[in-house]
Amino acid sequence: ICNGCSHANKLREIERMLAPACPFCREPVVVTIEEFDKYQMKRIEANDPVAVRHKGVDQCDKGHYQSAFEWYSKAAQLGDVEAHCELSHLYGDGHGVEKDG
Repeated sequence: ICNGCSHANKLREIERMLAPACPFCREPVVVTIEEFDKYQMKRIEANDPVAVRHKGVDQCDKGHYQSAFEWYSKAAQLGDVEAHCELSHLYGDGHGVEKDG
C-alpha cells in the first residue's frame, strides 16, 4: 500500500466516522497484543516478507540475535529489501553470526 492509498483510507475513515481498518483488506485494526500476534503469524504462514522481517525485529529487540538472523534471512529470501539492511546491521555488530577469528 502506498502512502497515498493509506492517506485516502484514513480520510475515508474520518469522513464516515469509521473505526480504523487496514487500507489493504479493510479488516479492523488489531487492538490487543494477542490479536496482533495471531495476525502476524497468519501473515508469516502466508510468507509475507514484511511480517517475517517484523518478527525478526521483535526477536532482535529481545536480544535473540540468532533467531532474528533466521527471520531476516527468510524475509530477504522472500524479497524484502529492508531485511537485507537488517542483516547487514547484525553482521556489522557481530550479533547472531559467526565472528571472524
